[in-house]
Amino acid sequence: MRLATVLTPHGPRAVIVAGDHYVDIHATDPGLPTCVKQLLAASSSVKAAAAATVASPNAVKYAANSVKLLPPVPNPGKILCIGLNYRDHAIEGGKAIPTEPVVFSKFINTLIGQGDPIKLPKVAEKVDYEAELVIVIGKTGKHIPNDERAFDYVGGYTCGHDVSARDWQFRGEEKQWMIGKTFDTFAPIGPVIVTADEKLDPHDLRIQLRLNGQTMQNSSTKEFIFGVPAMLSFLSQVITLEPGDLIFTGTPPGVGISRKPQVLLKAGDVVEVEIEGIGTLKNPVVAE
Repeated sequence: MRLATVLTPHGPRAVIVAGDHYVDIHATDPGLPTCVKQLLAASSSVKAAAAATVASPNAVKYAANSVKLLPPVPNPGKILCIGLNYRDHAIEGGKAIPTEPVVFSKFINTLIGQGDPIKLPKVAEKVDYEAELVIVIGKTGKHIPNDERAFDYVGGYTCGHDVSARDWQFRGEEKQWMIGKTFDTFAPIGPVIVTADEKLDPHDLRIQLRLNGQTMQNSSTKEFIFGVPAMLSFLSQVITLEPGDLIFTGTPPGVGISRKPQVLLKAGDVVEVEIEGIGTLKNPVVAE
């Protein structure tokens, strides 16, 4: 399935993408969840019933151009991020290849959806772009094994954009990764979640970022240093992962801060993150 969250007269609703329409699963069948997080946590029979709403003669549909797309998971419990997870990006920045995942977090204030503006903070002068594949957790897990069983905990995948204020991220001797990453609007995600049953290979997806139509990042998740099982295993030693949690998996080379001359986001820009098999996340950039 391809899941999204749209704004309806009844509030945010989980929908299934069906061509150029979205099917409201709860409005079609009131026994089904209203939100994506609940659907991800539901039993296989509930998910099957949700999938069946697409073919229902009574399906409640919205034309894709008639509703507002929200972040596909508007209310995640946690937003966890892995840094320096592409070999080619680490090399680009002159960094050693990490021997274990580098972890930071974002807060819910950062989340925006398709078409929402990225706001450049008044107090930041070096705001950068980072295209990322985002794992959406589908099952509660602690001490997840670092092997194929880890995929049982994946609900799906979406596109993400880890917007980064580099002048805040790298300030001071100790650096401030989290504070540079968690300004308002600094985590666009979407437009949809491709659920795990679609059998996307997260370790072999083309990932690109375009700035005003120009390709700035163009790589593949084949470049992951730590794959999905390693990331989930490492994080779940410390944190219980729960349905709806988001895990940003790192960015490929081509970031603006590493370019000569540097390319930083400015008001009026339009940024697109495209990931093979998922879609394109598009956001304008505005001044705060």
